[in-house]
Amino acid sequence: MSVSAVDAAAAAPVVTGAAPESSGPGPSVFPFATALSLEPLLDYWRARENDANPGLALLARAIARQAARTPALRGPLPNPAVLDDARDLLETMMLAVFPTAATGTTMSGAISPLGRTSFYYTPRFAEVLLNKERVIKQPLNLNLAETEVYMARMAYQLVLHRVYGVELPAAGAIIFTVPDYKIGLYRHYGVSIDSSFIQVRVVGEAPVLTPAQCEQLGHQRHNLAVWRELLPPEHFALEGFNVLQLVDVTDQEVLSELKYDLLERDVLQASDRLEQIQEKLRVLFARPALQLGIAAYDEKKKDFVDFGRKINHSFLTKQVQHNRADSGFRQIYERLLRERRPLVLSDVAQADIPDDLRAQILELGIHSAILALLPYGGDTVGLLEIGSPTAGDLDDFDLEKVAQFVPLFAVAVKRNAEDLQTRIQAVMQERFTPIHPTMEWRFTDAARRLLARQDEGERGAEMEPIVFADVYPLHGSCDIRGSSTARNEAIEADLIEHLTLANRVLKKASDYRQLPILDELKFYVNKNLRRLRQGIISGDELSIYESLRQEIEPLFEYLAQHTPELRPVITAYWANIDPRLGILYKRRQAFEQSVTAINDAVSNYLDDEEAKAQAMFPHYFQRFRTDGVEYNIYVGEALVQDKPFDLVFLKNLRLWQLLTMVEITRLTHALVATLPVPLETTQLIYIHGQPLSIRFRQDERQFDVDGAYNIRYEIIKKRIDKATVLGTGERLTQPGRLALVYAQTREATEYREYIDYLQDRGLLEPGVEELELEELQGVKGLLALRVAVKL
Repeated sequence: MSVSAVDAAAAAPVVTGAAPESSGPGPSVFPFATALSLEPLLDYWRARENDANPGLALLARAIARQAARTPALRGPLPNPAVLDDARDLLETMMLAVFPTAATGTTMSGAISPLGRTSFYYTPRFAEVLLNKERVIKQPLNLNLAETEVYMARMAYQLVLHRVYGVELPAAGAIIFTVPDYKIGLYRHYGVSIDSSFIQVRVVGEAPVLTPAQCEQLGHQRHNLAVWRELLPPEHFALEGFNVLQLVDVTDQEVLSELKYDLLERDVLQASDRLEQIQEKLRVLFARPALQLGIAAYDEKKKDFVDFGRKINHSFLTKQVQHNRADSGFRQIYERLLRERRPLVLSDVAQADIPDDLRAQILELGIHSAILALLPYGGDTVGLLEIGSPTAGDLDDFDLEKVAQFVPLFAVAVKRNAEDLQTRIQAVMQERFTPIHPTMEWRFTDAARRLLARQDEGERGAEMEPIVFADVYPLHGSCDIRGSSTARNEAIEADLIEHLTLANRVLKKASDYRQLPILDELKFYVNKNLRRLRQGIISGDELSIYESLRQEIEPLFEYLAQHTPELRPVITAYWANIDPRLGILYKRRQAFEQSVTAINDAVSNYLDDEEAKAQAMFPHYFQRFRTDGVEYNIYVGEALVQDKPFDLVFLKNLRLWQLLTMVEITRLTHALVATLPVPLETTQLIYIHGQPLSIRFRQDERQFDVDGAYNIRYEIIKKRIDKATVLGTGERLTQPGRLALVYAQTREATEYREYIDYLQDRGLLEPGVEELELEELQGVKGLLALRVAVKL
């Protein structure tokens, strides 16, 4: 059994008072007096001297006799070095905590009460977590203050449980990120702290706690000031020892980080971002020289393409500039498509692959590789390449890990392709006139006539007006409720946290450097924190970030170089800053991801349903994405060529619109639980019963209503989303309800029938609200129907 007591030369006396082993200047946040003691362990063995198990009882009595001859182990141990003189007894006693059979595999260590010095541990625990002085290394992902706060919360909860009998749910899991010097990477370990051998001793009289105060502590678990007030730490002392148990959770943590990274937009648009992902895969596979490559595949072109901006992350396709059908690379790719499973090249030199491909891979210095398709639905969107310079590094046993992150890369590549297509469309809309397929024939005729006039010698011939008369409009919108408020709150919260982190560094720096600029910057930061907590003011964000970049952060760089004691807190500051944006970007990112998820879901659903509606009867469809999605539809005989139009098609399209908006309401409601920020949506339909004319504006290259009367339609359409109910001030649009706005009573008659039909189908709740709306700017007399959707 390979365990050890702390070396006498390295051991330091355990201080009874503040946190015994905090290092560095400044007061500790750990408030309890502590003492290392084996008394709880001795009590454990005494209780088993008459155990029903004769072997256990015999061992317990032997320990009791030997302990009686070793008085130095009794009571508080001011110096763990005394344990060296009783090593045999300590080894035997610790069998209660460290089973011999598991010593070689487990990562466990005994430490002074919630301290940092370990006096007994397994070899793996020492290898992973202890320095040569047998003190727990500071994890890369936590600073000392954060660790002590966690320990303080544990201590307070232990006091509440042991003294007052009130047990709160265990503190959240804590993860230690620790360097692995063998491979030059890092690992993640889940840490559990066992307090079974800790005794809580009351000093003087224990403070009285009422049930209400106990409940208050339960609600204020992270507010140490409240705990300190109700449970003054000077009334309690912790004696005994804790047992730390480590579990390697690297795979879970890395996969979680990969999921977060690959869901971000533009993650494949920069090489530095891919290097960060490559580093995580190196940790996952424990291979410091692992190479990652990603190739995007265009199904339409049947070829590999860049990710945009001439970015190609593939280390393999770069070497294959001319992918002939008979090339080795093409043969392997066809094999992957045919077999639909990854190809493992444990030793490239001996692998069953074409010679030209083998030479290309070996030329890259790769001697072991895995190639896997990136499937998305029924399509293949790319190829994932993992390579190592050492033969045998990658084999079939690694496929289980590969299978876990292949879908993440497929989603990232698919999203990149969609974003790239959106950018291409944006350029086309800027450079060229967007022509809806339904009305393309009309533009063709107009262009043909223009050319004919030019050929006849007509000087200054211009394009004839393109007007579609007597078309029926339909308008609908899915708006994200309170999006502006939520965005501002996210910006404000991120900015407050950013300034708070900066303030922490400045305060810490004041303990070491007497610089007047530190006081001035602290004043600036605190002043802006007070202003932000009163509500963000336009212009604050940019000016504050400018000051952080130009005045505060350069000072941090100077302090990190010249004041080593400040490096941990400065490192913690930079760990919270987005390396791409240079700002703290947490809540805004969650908000934007939520908005994107809603818009994607609604847009995708609308596009699918719109394709079905086009098959019913061709029409003009225009969709916009902002904080939500809105769309315009125009339908009528003037839009189509050689196809008769009947009002039954209009009625069909109106019913389709109502059904679609009901499903969007249900879709976005179901989506709320999956969003980082639970945003809700409201749905609105504007009923306009009369036909109107639309004209193509060549200067703006878009359609607009034509004529003064028809302009009223546009005015109403742009203002009704803010409409309120007459006499109540209540917003018309509400989550879970569908609002239909109209001006004439007869316009709503048709929709009432549709509502009755959908209520009978169980898609809408019974009942319909008939509402009058407050006057809008320049618009009055509007009415509305409102009905609840069955969610």
